[in-house]
Amino acid sequence: MSEEQAAGYAVFDVAESLRRLPETASTLVVDHRFTDDETASARIFRVYRPTPPHYHTTCDEYLYALSGRCRMQFGDASPVEVGPGALVFFKRGVVHSVSEILEEPVVFLSVDTPRRGPRDIQFVDAGTGTPDSFMQQTD
Repeated sequence: MSEEQAAGYAVFDVAESLRRLPETASTLVVDHRFTDDETASARIFRVYRPTPPHYHTTCDEYLYALSGRCRMQFGDASPVEVGPGALVFFKRGVVHSVSEILEEPVVFLSVDTPRRGPRDIQFVDAGTGTPDSFMQQTD
């Protein structure tokens, strides 16, 4: 924790953190956390490949698209196209996926309330992934 965070505030260089995300990854997503408090977590993540349907059990998620374009699916609804400037919200337990990447790099700024632990992912279909194959975290 930085001195500023200990004092109750922080300023993060999102653009610099975005530049440090790798060009390729063995996981579907690479994640960089800015905050990781019990009440909320804030992070950026890049999606490298379509993600299978999954949900989170502990948090609601707010995703702000920083770059790229993709199609996202929520439950049985028709896929929606998401691109820069879009704000996506879904509650815990809502099944979602990135069904197609249309333009790379797909990067989101995420705020999770309360905190989303890195292993909080439940895949709808058995054998489509694990927390370790889904997300890698960077410093």
